[in-house]
Amino acid sequence: MTRVTRDFGDTMQKEAVPAVSSDVMFASSRFPDYRIGANNQIMETKDDPKVLSMKEVVARETAQLLEQHNRLSVRDLASKFEKGLAAAAKLSEEARLREAASLEKHVLLKKLRDALESLKGRVAGRNKDDVEEAIAMVEALAVQLTQREGELIQEKAEVKKLANFLKQASEDAKKLVDEERAFARAEIEDARAAVQRVEEALQEHERMSQASGKQDMEQLMKEVQEARRIKMLHQPSKVMDMEHELRALRGQLAEKTRQYLRLQKELTRTKKGGDNIPHLYELEGNETLGSYLQIQPCSDNAPEVSKCSIQWYRVSSDGAKKELISGATKSVYAPEPFDVGRILQVDIISESEYVTLSTAGPIDPAAGLGTYVEALVRKHDTEFNVVVTQMNGLHHPTESIHVLHVGKMRVKLCKGKTTIGKEYYSSSMQLCGVRGGGNAAAQALFWQPKQGHSFVLAFESERERNAAIMLARRFAFDCNIMLAGPDDRAPLGT
Repeated sequence: MTRVTRDFGDTMQKEAVPAVSSDVMFASSRFPDYRIGANNQIMETKDDPKVLSMKEVVARETAQLLEQHNRLSVRDLASKFEKGLAAAAKLSEEARLREAASLEKHVLLKKLRDALESLKGRVAGRNKDDVEEAIAMVEALAVQLTQREGELIQEKAEVKKLANFLKQASEDAKKLVDEERAFARAEIEDARAAVQRVEEALQEHERMSQASGKQDMEQLMKEVQEARRIKMLHQPSKVMDMEHELRALRGQLAEKTRQYLRLQKELTRTKKGGDNIPHLYELEGNETLGSYLQIQPCSDNAPEVSKCSIQWYRVSSDGAKKELISGATKSVYAPEPFDVGRILQVDIISESEYVTLSTAGPIDPAAGLGTYVEALVRKHDTEFNVVVTQMNGLHHPTESIHVLHVGKMRVKLCKGKTTIGKEYYSSSMQLCGVRGGGNAAAQALFWQPKQGHSFVLAFESERERNAAIMLARRFAFDCNIMLAGPDDRAPLGT
């Protein structure tokens, strides 16, 4: 508060200061700086020219921001607008504080004026004149405060306008940032899709290269073998003589084996009833795993096999147990690993005849198959190339290559990257050789992953088919699952 003393002089012009109401209120944050000049005139102290007002600072910052608008990136522009908006908010808060402070100043001026008015009535003479001059000075301060308040109101309006402009500009910048971000994301997605297509093309090219390399290697091996054969033809030696002898011995052994089987079958028929009984049918084929047996008529009086009712059985080697092979009702049957060590028997029933045929002895295992399966057991997963011939009992028209994965916990059928069927070993799974189907029966198997879902798969060879069956049953047994064909777990008594 300004201290009023008696050293003001006698020349102050009272009429130059208009009267001001005592309830005038202005918004300001501080008293103006002033000093007493000549003739007791109140004079404002000029601001330092190096110090800019808040209005000028805001104007200069706004001009610089607009100049940099064209060369700033969208993200930098948004950041600048956010800073400008924060500065405008700060200015608005300062204006509010100034308004509150101005209210306090007006209250102080009013209290000072009331005190001087009260003092004026109690003094006289020279003191009274001094009090009146002090009252005039207070009213002059109120006038200057009013003028300063007007300027502050105008400055507040401009700051508010600038804040609205910066807020709108910030919203526009945010929209630009969102649009640029969406565009960048779209570009990234397109780039990822392009990279994925390139990777797929490279993988396909690699697969084709591997397949081509494998074919080239096989062709090269054939050419090398042919070259060796030609060289051996042009350079006769004892090795060639031994090869010819081995071929002749193999032919003789095959002929002796056929004669042995024929004599054994004749001996079996003789034991059953003598040669006076006409033989209508006989079983043809090797009694070995990997081959197939076929019913052939051997008499002109034999009814057509297609018109007869057929049922195959597997019988224990001592004849104590007889097990019906469910679904084996065709004239052709390919032994599977379950049949090894057992005798196969077939009943042929027509309107006038009932014929029973059986193999001469138990079915023999395939040479080297057990060693091959033991080698596969050491792997966690084994792949077999197959062709799906039937799906859910219906013929499958396509003949594309599929891959059957036989693992330690589950069996899976895939075509490329697509999984056709996948199931863990369970009591509902069934796996066995195809029971019928012509000459290709020895290369096909029946697989039912679960109820209502089944496949008939054709393998590249009889060895692959039997190895897949034995391997899957071995892994299933490790999981306490008995993996077999339909009704193979129910033996029949003799």
